[in-house]
Amino acid sequence: MDPKVAVDFVCQRCLQPLKLDSSFGSVGEHTLAELSLPIHNHPDVDLESEAVSLDRFTPAFRLTESGTGANGFTVVGKEGELNQMSHKVKVTSELLDMLSSNSDVDHPLCEECTDQLLELLDQQLHLTEDECNDYSRFLERLRAEEDPPQSLESLEKELAELKLEEESLRAELSQLQEKEHAAREAVSKQEQEKERIAAEEERYWREYTRHRRDLLLAEDQYRSLECQISYTNNQLDKLHKTNVFNATFHIWHSGHFGTINSFRLGRLPSAPVDWSEINAAWGQTALLLSALARKMDLTFERYRLVPYGNHSYIEDINENRELPLYGSGGFRFLWDTKFDAAMVAFLDCLQQFKEAVEQGDSGFSLPYRMERGRIEDSNTGNSFSIKIQLNSEEQWTKALKYVLTNLKWGLAWVSSQFAKDRDTVVT
Repeated sequence: MDPKVAVDFVCQRCLQPLKLDSSFGSVGEHTLAELSLPIHNHPDVDLESEAVSLDRFTPAFRLTESGTGANGFTVVGKEGELNQMSHKVKVTSELLDMLSSNSDVDHPLCEECTDQLLELLDQQLHLTEDECNDYSRFLERLRAEEDPPQSLESLEKELAELKLEEESLRAELSQLQEKEHAAREAVSKQEQEKERIAAEEERYWREYTRHRRDLLLAEDQYRSLECQISYTNNQLDKLHKTNVFNATFHIWHSGHFGTINSFRLGRLPSAPVDWSEINAAWGQTALLLSALARKMDLTFERYRLVPYGNHSYIEDINENRELPLYGSGGFRFLWDTKFDAAMVAFLDCLQQFKEAVEQGDSGFSLPYRMERGRIEDSNTGNSFSIKIQLNSEEQWTKALKYVLTNLKWGLAWVSSQFAKDRDTVVT
């Protein structure tokens, strides 16, 4: 078995235990005192240049530092051996502390860490040498490029030129400052003008928006009015094309009866028409003849038609009496002649209307001739009385049918004249 080896120190880098050479413990006190002298006492070292670096110098860790000695280590053993070991450890510690103080590396170090440190230092040395060579080359180049020293006169002349240039630049600077001041004032005015234009633009857009809204409303109203005018024109065209008399009074026939507005005028034994219907038909007939006469500004002689529905009558102006144009029931032959007189008066008014039309239009004629209460078919020569007395229901109904036919012709003529007048007014 190998004898035990005492380990007193470890590597300051990898903390591995170290076995120091025995020569470290045989160094004398005088040698330690010489080694402990500061390196800056060397005559080649400039102390003033190193003062700044010394102010920031931080000493390495010292193995022998222990304050008052109370915090140091104590070796336990025999007294003789203890003194010998304590002296050996103390000497070794002082040597290692001196090494640490004179370098940037803390000691002790193992062999492997020392080799690595030496390699690192060699690399730094090569880099430093390369930088030194580069600096030397640059220094030589700068020295080669320096101009030869100039004379005092040339320097004074150059100084005078520089002063003149300075004065010129100061004058130019003053002018530029004046221009800058003028430019700032112009910019300020332009800013004010910009604010004014912006306010006017905002006011313009507000007015534009209001006018635009009014325009849209006006366009809507215009289109609405156009639609209303178009609708009104269409209605007006319909009214122009509409014959008021034809629309109001529709004369036609139903079998042996003549009809006006679907009311039958007359009676037959095989078709006894109610007297209320006959009276209503006479009311429509009187209203039609009165409207035609009013359209022509015709005033009847001796008579005045008074349309009054199913109780219409004719006023006899000469005798100042009313002739009822309606019956009260039954077919009478010898009494109540007022109804017959009213129908004869109506036929007389229709004859006056015919004569008034013929005065304005010689080509106008009615299909049936009327005279003294009778109406005659000119094609067959048959004459029928409009009276009920001493007359048959068939002949009376036939006479009333002819009366309505004459009225229809008179209605057509007045409608044609009305259409001509309307076209003239429209043109």
